[in-house]
Amino acid sequence: MDAVALSEERAGDVAPVSTVNRMAVAVLALIGVLISVYMSAYTFGVLGDIACGDGGCQIVQNSPWARFMGVPVPVIGLAGYSMLLAAAMLGVQPAFARSRAVPLVLAGGASIGLLFSAYLTYLEAFVIHAWCRWCIGSAILALLIFACVVPEFRRMRRSE
Repeated sequence: MDAVALSEERAGDVAPVSTVNRMAVAVLALIGVLISVYMSAYTFGVLGDIACGDGGCQIVQNSPWARFMGVPVPVIGLAGYSMLLAAAMLGVQPAFARSRAVPLVLAGGASIGLLFSAYLTYLEAFVIHAWCRWCIGSAILALLIFACVVPEFRRMRRSE
């Protein structure tokens, strides 16, 4: 009985984990999922043309760099954004709010996503010489997600 009381006392002494950044990550990742589904639909021939305006999206999506290690880039984006969405949604649940796995997944996923987006943006600017508005939107999402994940780096250092 004393161990249970001590555990409850400790839980009451600890300030609640702010999950606002995780909710923001979830919303941004959901937008990323939607963009990735749209771009994947084009990649697999479900859509005729991409709503882009200047045709830069078709140039980028039909370039040799639209695949990474044989996998279409939108599919990679879909997997990454889905993983971030799932981790962020778990992270707002009370049972997982203090889990060390959530900040590790969020920080690692956001870091990889930001670096990959920077690489793809470099390719658009200096190799393909065309800009895809959807890709730019995805890169901005990756940057915003990374900014929202910054508090998770501090949470990774804390022990449970």
